[in-house]
Amino acid sequence: MAPPLWRGLARLGGAALDLLLPPRCLACGEVVLQQGTLCAECFRAAPLIAPPCCDRCGVPFLHAGQGETPARDPLAPRLGPPLCPRCLASPPPFGQARAAYWYGEGAKHLILGLKYADRTELAGPLARQMAQAGAPLLARAELLLPVPLHRWRLLGRRYNQAALLAAALSRRSGRPWAPDLLRRTRRTAPLGERGAAERAASLAGAFALARGAAPRIAGRRLLLVDDVLTSGATASACAEVLLRHGAARVDVLAAARVPDAALLREA
Repeated sequence: MAPPLWRGLARLGGAALDLLLPPRCLACGEVVLQQGTLCAECFRAAPLIAPPCCDRCGVPFLHAGQGETPARDPLAPRLGPPLCPRCLASPPPFGQARAAYWYGEGAKHLILGLKYADRTELAGPLARQMAQAGAPLLARAELLLPVPLHRWRLLGRRYNQAALLAAALSRRSGRPWAPDLLRRTRRTAPLGERGAAERAASLAGAFALARGAAPRIAGRRLLLVDDVLTSGATASACAEVLLRHGAARVDVLAAARVPDAALLREA
């Protein structure tokens, strides 16, 4: 059979399946027009991150005036993409970070479903939005690495949600992924409401390369994949290990980004 006929049969089969099992909203279960999407109400509750945002860490700005551009000397005009105050004061070790969703109630419902409620089918739709948000990062990535779980936490949860997202991104982009190159060497307490400094201290020494992994990352552009980016402490700790062992560059792509409370207060 010719390929167009196969595609026509696939569309017909999909339409028949939709009649028997109507597509449902990923969040609330209401009937929607297309499988793997949100209804209008849930879509409004889970806004996607759009410009303006920090060019380095991807934290969303409420307006363009919240971003600043660095200058090489006090007399030079400030040129270039805008950065948040935190990245201006202390640039992270990773190159750029991007995320698909603001981490509000809507995105939280999806991510916690993936993370704790065995809703592994959510990895594909989340990865679809991540691929759009991080298209330039994916385009230059040579290898995708999920943020690892400690082995005891992985045993209790049975899967690593970051690995599911990395696998889905790999299928969409054609970029290879490796779930076993980066390890979490010790359990860390839930970071929850801890500040950035406390998070960094808690994660010091918590990540390492697997034995024999260094040649596989040396000189390569890596994309670190996670579910939620909060202060960037976890991503920074992972990036430091990877760069120390020879990675050419490390970028970060997450499903959701927690907004900076200080920027929200400024508005």
